[in-house]
Formats: sequence, C-alpha cells, structure tokens
Amino acid sequence: MYGSRGVRTFAGRRMSAVVLGAALLVTGCSSSDGGDGSDDRGDAGAGITQQPKDKAPFWVNPDGTAAREVVALEKSGKKQDAEQIRKIAEQPVAEWVGPDDPEEQTRGFTEAADKAGRTALLVLYNIPHRDCGQYSQGGAADGNAYREWLDGVAAGIGDRPATVVLEPDALLHLVDGCTPEQFHEERYDLLKGAVTKLKSLKNTKVYLDAGNAGWQDPEKIFEPLNRAGIAQADGFSVNVSNFYSTEDSIAYGKQLSAKVGGKHFVIDTSRNGKGPYSAGKPDERWCNPPGRSLGETPTTQTADPLVDAYLWVKRPGESDGECKGGPKAGEWWADYALKLAKATG
Repeated sequence: MYGSRGVRTFAGRRMSAVVLGAALLVTGCSSSDGGDGSDDRGDAGAGITQQPKDKAPFWVNPDGTAAREVVALEKSGKKQDAEQIRKIAEQPVAEWVGPDDPEEQTRGFTEAADKAGRTALLVLYNIPHRDCGQYSQGGAADGNAYREWLDGVAAGIGDRPATVVLEPDALLHLVDGCTPEQFHEERYDLLKGAVTKLKSLKNTKVYLDAGNAGWQDPEKIFEPLNRAGIAQADGFSVNVSNFYSTEDSIAYGKQLSAKVGGKHFVIDTSRNGKGPYSAGKPDERWCNPPGRSLGETPTTQTADPLVDAYLWVKRPGESDGECKGGPKAGEWWADYALKLAKATG
C-alpha cells in the first residue's frame, strides 16, 4: 500500500539479550588499543573492535547479532561466509529500543559505548498506532504510556553520549493518509515532547525522521517537521530502512533542509549500495528486495557539509517482514544477510 512512496521500517526486536550483553561489556571486556586507548573487544569471540573514532565515533556492539553469527559460522567451518558477515559485524549499527525496560536497555547500551569511548546510536520506535497495522504494527498503548516509556529512555541515557533517530515513519504517516486524523495532534505533541526531553540531556543528539527520496511530495513534510519540534532538534534523518541512493538522499535532504532553517541531517546507508528495487509488486518493493547490497559504511566524513553522518540505522540482515520468504520483521535472516554482504564490493 505504501511501497510506491518507499515508506517502510521494521519492528525493533526484543532487546533483552542484547542489553545483557551490553551490560556485561561494562565489566567484562578486554581492551585493545584502537588509536585512543579505549577500543574494546567483546566476549562473542568474533574479535570485533571499534572503528577509528575520527571516522565513525559510534559504538560497535562486539556481541551483536552479526558478531554471534560470525562465531557460529566459524565454528561450523564456514570460514568464507563468516568473513562476509564480518562486513556487517564490524560496523556500528543502531540499537532499536524495545518497549520493555527502556531504562535498562539504554543504560546498557550507553554505558558500554561510553566505556569504549564511543557514542551510542539509538532508534526510538514506539509511537502509538505505529506502522498503520502493517508488518511493524505496535507501539505504546497510548500517549501516557509513551511518555512514561520515554522517561525511562532518558533516565537510561543520562549524561552519556547518544545519537537518537526519533520515530521512523511517524511524521510521514501523518501526511500520506496512513495514520487516522484523530491521532495527529497527539502524535505531534508526543514527538515535540520527545525532542524536548532528549535535548534536555547533556550529550544527546536528536534527529527526527523525515522519510526518504521515494516520497512523492516532499513539500508536505517540512511543515510537519516544524510542528514536531525540528527547530529544537539537531536535524532529521532520511532513508531509514530504505534503499534510495546516497546521492538521491542528499538531494532530498537538502531540499528539506532549505525549508526548515538549514537543519543538518543523517542518511541511512545500511542497504542502499545498489539503490532501490524496481521489479515486483510496487507496494512491496520496500520489503526484503532481492539483489541489494550494503551501502557506505557509517562515518561522519560525508560528501556534503549538511550531512552529519552516514549511519546504519536499519540493522543489515534483519528482515523487513514476512514477505519474499522472510521471517518476522526485525528477526535475523541469515540467507539475506549473506546475500547483502556478498553483493558488496
């Protein structure tokens, strides 16, 4: 239904196991020098270290799903496949904060990142009436539940460095006819309140999601950005969980930036190495499209001064939903992950 506009995200998986791993990093990591003396090696056994801080200041979770996949493949003797998945495991990818125990989750991630001398990259994806009943439907029960959840998120982050991508698709679905009208005012209020809450923290940057280059009418998104508090945010995000090229995403972002006070933006490059998929049903081109590849690796060294970073917001290898043979949204799909990595130069 929304594929022609390129609007899709995925549901964040339950994070308890990852939180436990992140918390263990705080007390159980060995250290190897990555140039600043703070580079951590995790317990997953994959030998994952941090990227150079001047290139990618974001935290690599050495016990993430891809890292564990590397270990499993090596143990089964599939060395070549393990090295392919290592292309994903060694990059900083976003941690999608789930609905349960948000304070515990964000504390675990930010403490582990801070110990490694890096910044935690977080995605908040729990807005009420999320995803319009599609593959990633869910979210907080109501506005009060969302505010309580957000309080937990903020308490867990505290004064530690964090970069937050705020509520993928939440604004775009207000203007594409997806989210019912009766929920619009509450959503604006929740998003603006979230920006205010997060920006009150000492070292947190916030980027409101603003759709992608496949959105056919970008003129309609800049005013919602204003109403949702873009003036107070650090900027906006584009191409989250999508496949539009970096070049097209920069053009789209610069068009929006000019309408919202010159705000900077970040681009999700996790799977855009070959651009968008153009075959198959138009309303499902966003969902686990074949023949894609990883995009530019995360970095703050970008092609345009308005682009603060290329990020891997969508976690490569996790499904978009139960389409084209995929598992549930947010679940690891080993075969798809391997194809993404092998298609990448």
